[in-house]
Amino acid sequence: MNTTFSCVGCGKCCTDHHVPLTLSEARMWAADGGQVIVLVEAFLPNGLGLPEQQREHAERRSLVVRSGDSQAHVAITFAAYNLGRCRNLDEENLCRIYERRPLVCRIYPAEINPHIQLNPQAKDCPPESWQQGPALIVGGELVDQELIELIQRSRQADRDDISIKDAICGLLGIRVTALKGDGFAAYLPDMQAFAAVIDQVTAQPLGAEPGEWLFHVSGDDVAGQVRAAGAQVVTEPAQTYAFISLRAA
Repeated sequence: MNTTFSCVGCGKCCTDHHVPLTLSEARMWAADGGQVIVLVEAFLPNGLGLPEQQREHAERRSLVVRSGDSQAHVAITFAAYNLGRCRNLDEENLCRIYERRPLVCRIYPAEINPHIQLNPQAKDCPPESWQQGPALIVGGELVDQELIELIQRSRQADRDDISIKDAICGLLGIRVTALKGDGFAAYLPDMQAFAAVIDQVTAQPLGAEPGEWLFHVSGDDVAGQVRAAGAQVVTEPAQTYAFISLRAA
């Protein structure tokens, strides 16, 4: 498969997309007056919630934590919360922070997850974006070396930041996760508190063990499977987060 791509400046990729951020990017986003959303998902040691072929990548970007009598691998994503147009997009669809834009913005339209193939039909870019410009993929492989290095940087940041993200979540009272593939637990923390906690955690070495997490799931059948694995399921969901279900209706 060969794919060409050239941005035509439509602004669609900067509209209604929560953009994953590294830890330092999340701190910058808060300092600039933006809102960060915290998205949490986890899978269990028995593989519940995760296809076997995706396990290696998922383990690398997750942290082993406790849940009831079990362990769980929790992944925490800090993302720019964009309902509508990104706050940094000007009237001409140009990025106001282009020189310091997040890694994921630099990587688009390529995929960071190695298990997701680039599918132009799944992107918001108009057809002409894919009919011109330099080669992006040749023979099914990315050919832009700079882009490959950016993807590796993004994946490495996921691995490097996860323990600190867990500590930040603990101080913010974030301790409910969704089951991977079943949904996300989504939090919108106060940005002043969020920034202060990032500064607190990054200023001193981590000493505490990862905290215990509880699962919010989409139904009784999934809850039964999670409990059978020894993990703990919330009985009374709090109003501090929203559960985003990925389960087919």
